[in-house]
Amino acid sequence: MSNVRQWLHKQLKKRQEIGNLRTLKLTENLIDFSSNDYLGLSFNEQLLSSIRDACASPGLSIGSTGSRLLTGNSQLHLDLESKLAAFFQAPAALLFNSGYAANLALISAVPQRGDTILYDQAIHACVKEGARLSQANYHSFRHNDAGDLNQKLKRSTGNKFVVVESLYSMEGDTPPIKDIISLCRQFGAELFIDEAHTTGWAGSGGEGWIIEQKLSHEFLARVYTFGKGLGTHGACIVGSRELIDYLVNFARPFIYTTALPPHSLISINCALEFLKGPTSPGTTLKERINYYLGQAEKIEVEKSLNIDSPIQWIMAKGNKNALALSDYLKNRGFDVRPILSPTVPEGKERLRVCIHSYNTEEEILNLISTIVKKP
Repeated sequence: MSNVRQWLHKQLKKRQEIGNLRTLKLTENLIDFSSNDYLGLSFNEQLLSSIRDACASPGLSIGSTGSRLLTGNSQLHLDLESKLAAFFQAPAALLFNSGYAANLALISAVPQRGDTILYDQAIHACVKEGARLSQANYHSFRHNDAGDLNQKLKRSTGNKFVVVESLYSMEGDTPPIKDIISLCRQFGAELFIDEAHTTGWAGSGGEGWIIEQKLSHEFLARVYTFGKGLGTHGACIVGSRELIDYLVNFARPFIYTTALPPHSLISINCALEFLKGPTSPGTTLKERINYYLGQAEKIEVEKSLNIDSPIQWIMAKGNKNALALSDYLKNRGFDVRPILSPTVPEGKERLRVCIHSYNTEEEILNLISTIVKKP
């Protein structure tokens, strides 16, 4: 066995021994308290029907055939980007194949050598990877700690960029955004935000948290993803026309990637249309969140009680404890996934409980009761 193969074997064995070996699993016939499909749009029959009808158009191709700068651009792309810009109240939008790719493109392309990127400690891995690919200096600041950000900004050089999420995927909380905006103004820093976990359900029409807060003008760029609340796939960056033109010219994850195919573009468009219902898309979801919060008071171990957040957690402390609790719930019909170190810091291992608009009050009550009864 070569040195490389020995190393691969050793790394996997080490992961297995400490209880955080990742494997691909199927989940069938379990009550979903794990997915990011907050509104249940990924299996909504009305949305599925509208996508099928739109895809039945004569002459529609299966694939995009290339990158946007070669043969992959289409009127579908341009029309959808115009619609996304209007929906997210921005001058322009640019489509990406995923939220990961969008953040990677933005963070790696805009900050330059000598600049400084400051991101929240709990930020998604794609932002950290984008920072590593950039020529800039980069540092994290303590989660939702404006005081620590202030100290880091004082020591920053060059152009300064601050990156946050509107809803953190592991913590389930929102940032102290007005304090962060104030600091960015004070130090002349540009602000980026990832709205992955609020797209589709936050705001009166699903436009996300920042528009709901009436603060969209404070950001150089905002990232929205479609694989969670919208139940489809892909993402976009919105901002000024100049920013979008810059990304078309300098963002390698955009330039060298095969464009989204027509089916994906149609699915995103149909999902946006679906949100134009008579009631706010997040209404039922917020009702379910409130019901969960009321019942979760019964859980005696450390837990989150995040207001207006579909992401909650129950602390397990230790990979083995988190895995055991997840297996206990799985054996009783619930899909609640463990979040293990190194995804979260050691000692912060937990179950991540995702609430959906399609979870019934009975399902939520049974989940809480099952957790409380665990010996």
